[in-house]
Amino acid sequence: MSATNTPVRNILALAGDGIGPEVMAGARKVMSWLESKGRAKFNVTDSLVGGASYDAHGTPLTDETLAQAQKADAVLLACIGGYKWDQLDYDKRPERGLLRLRKEMQLFANLRPAIVQPALASASTLKEDLVSGLDIMIVRELTGGVYFGEPRGIFDLPGGGRRGINTQVYTTDEIKRVGRVAFELARKRGNRLCSVEKANVMESGVLWREEITALGKAEFPDVELSHMYADNCAMQIVRRPKQFDVIVTDNLFGDLLSDLASMLTGSIGMLPSASLGAADANGRQAALYEPVHGSAPDIAGQGIANPLAMILSVAMMMRYSFNQGAEADLIEKAVRNVLAAGIRTGDIVEPGQKAIGTDAMADAVVAELGKLA
Repeated sequence: MSATNTPVRNILALAGDGIGPEVMAGARKVMSWLESKGRAKFNVTDSLVGGASYDAHGTPLTDETLAQAQKADAVLLACIGGYKWDQLDYDKRPERGLLRLRKEMQLFANLRPAIVQPALASASTLKEDLVSGLDIMIVRELTGGVYFGEPRGIFDLPGGGRRGINTQVYTTDEIKRVGRVAFELARKRGNRLCSVEKANVMESGVLWREEITALGKAEFPDVELSHMYADNCAMQIVRRPKQFDVIVTDNLFGDLLSDLASMLTGSIGMLPSASLGAADANGRQAALYEPVHGSAPDIAGQGIANPLAMILSVAMMMRYSFNQGAEADLIEKAVRNVLAAGIRTGDIVEPGQKAIGTDAMADAVVAELGKLA
């Protein structure tokens, strides 16, 4: 793609809380490098979300920021939350800003890769032979299920005491649209899809299994489809993780299983994610990209956070929103090479290695991009 015909991509950057501004700065360095080489053009708007938004505006997400997100070609979000806001009312907490973004942007498919970088295989909590070469993609339904179902709330009981209610609910359309995303990803990978639910004890799980099975037979007969209960899947992920290629599951189980899988990789600071919506009539697809890690308030402001998950989120943005696979591959290869050279932040440093800071790690990736290009 030449510089003369490179389209301008409108990006909303939400640095958020804790280490967010530090790792976002690393991502911006990589984006600036892409621009300097004529590989991309970005029009970046910065705004607030989470605790930072609450401090400034009294709400974790303003209507103005939501409107900016809905108009953007992609949203880059670092991380939200922290001890500072733990005592706020439920609807004011930083996490509500992220949930509202997902819901209002209709980001129904969350893609979370769990990839073990060759240089970090020994850092996994599992034996190296179990995780070496691991590459799983977990597709989590993101806008339905128990996190959004009604009725919900905490209610007083007539005789004293209270009852907390959350409702697990799914429709055919919700299941099929995330199922299609997972089937299509499987076709581009190992052509294997494992659908995960609890059909043995939950009616919503029965519906999930029936609809995924019907979808596979009707539209994706070439993809090898299997089914697994969520508790067994959790066990299998730590027992024999390389049996999986693509996993598709609901909101609650996806939340749990993706965090579990992330720990196989050596550090949660290494993992990006993408949250995608449906394509409109013009082919435009709402999308939000963010690292899996949290805001790490205990190390915020120290300049020691690992920016690689945020940088790899930029790679996912280039691949899934802008169809620039070559640029995504380049960023991912630069990260692999930096790690192979023994360059580490504190969370992934090994005996005999010296830990570097957030800025230095981002600079190392940019320098490696220059060598590769």
